[in-house]
Amino acid sequence: MITTNTKAWLLTLLLLANLLTALPSFAKGYMNTTEIRVGILHSLTGTMAASEKPVVDATLLAIEQINAKGGLLGHLIEVVIADGKSEESVFAHEAERLITEEHVNVIFGCWSSASRKAVLPIIEKYNNLLFYPMQYEGLEASHHIIYTGALPNQQILPTVSWAMSHLGKRIYLLGSDAIFSHAANWLIKKQLSLLQGQVVGERYIPLGSNDMDAVITDIRKLAPDLILNTISGNSNNALFHALKRAAITANQTPVISFSLDAAGMRAIPVNELLGHYAAWSYFSTIDNKINRQFTHILRNKLGDTPITASMESAWIGVNLWADAVRGAQTWNPLTIQHSVLNQSFHAPEAVVTVDPVTHHLWKSARIGKITSHKTFAIVWSSRQPQRPFPYPLITNHHDAKLFIKQLNLSWHGRWSAPTDTQKAKNTRP
Repeated sequence: MITTNTKAWLLTLLLLANLLTALPSFAKGYMNTTEIRVGILHSLTGTMAASEKPVVDATLLAIEQINAKGGLLGHLIEVVIADGKSEESVFAHEAERLITEEHVNVIFGCWSSASRKAVLPIIEKYNNLLFYPMQYEGLEASHHIIYTGALPNQQILPTVSWAMSHLGKRIYLLGSDAIFSHAANWLIKKQLSLLQGQVVGERYIPLGSNDMDAVITDIRKLAPDLILNTISGNSNNALFHALKRAAITANQTPVISFSLDAAGMRAIPVNELLGHYAAWSYFSTIDNKINRQFTHILRNKLGDTPITASMESAWIGVNLWADAVRGAQTWNPLTIQHSVLNQSFHAPEAVVTVDPVTHHLWKSARIGKITSHKTFAIVWSSRQPQRPFPYPLITNHHDAKLFIKQLNLSWHGRWSAPTDTQKAKNTRP
């Protein structure tokens, strides 16, 4: 005989079972995991692999250091690595798989803005969290992303001002045919119009392309004072090879790169790079105690792998997340989104702080000149960390959002122009 109390108990169990069945799989993962699971999502193959693999190494090192001290809240951190394959649609698919099947509580990853843009709606859909380590074009702010790389007002815009004072005012804009380059150059042109600079030419290269013939023809014809380079990936190799073959030297027409770092320079002969420039928040040549310790640890672990700004930003991101977990006593991503705000961290570049309004970091700006050792001699740096402005004062939210939307529509919903290979795939019967 079933009593009234027994019936009530059975009914409660039935309701609880129905509730658990209805919960999304990612929520179950947060509840049931005995280890803290984190995802690392970068390109291990494709045109971006050379730049992104060292960032994976730096992220893993930061996690290993935490696990070596016992992990977080009595739990070790378990890592799931996914390959974005330098393709934004793969990044989106892998982000969803990491959350719904691997039950990760946070994702550290993405390099290109195209990959971040593709991943963002997935992160927001599942109320997860992404730590993004790259400098980028701004014009975005999401509560589901902690942006540990530099914004234009912390990298591109101060560099343009410096270049106009030191190198000249006739500018050639060169980039990849993707959102970062288009948006960065959109901002640069607005800045130049205020500073009486002149854009003498502008050209975009398909991602992964090695064809620089039209670029060299332009530069010979237009004779710019300098080139502002936002090319991503191994197309940079082809650019500097082509400049060398054309006898266009750094003394004659210097290049300032915004995405080329020491890792990306490994495959480029030093005589093709010497005297050119790059702008980042961090260079391994920064002389302070924390950076000396940081570079020593990385070199002991990774050997002669060049240490880059994106590696440092990735390392910062893991440590900010870990501090937030300790402070909140949970690794739930919705909680960490809030507990990480206003945190400061003594990073190798300088003290960085998470801005509570924009979810970006206060960061310093630096310009380095490439030496004969493929290192950067710092020629200029900001006096202190700069406040992050995702929407610089030279534009406004409405115009920026309209510009971004039009780019996306022109690429049929993508965040970069389709390459010839992608076009061929889409036209196959």
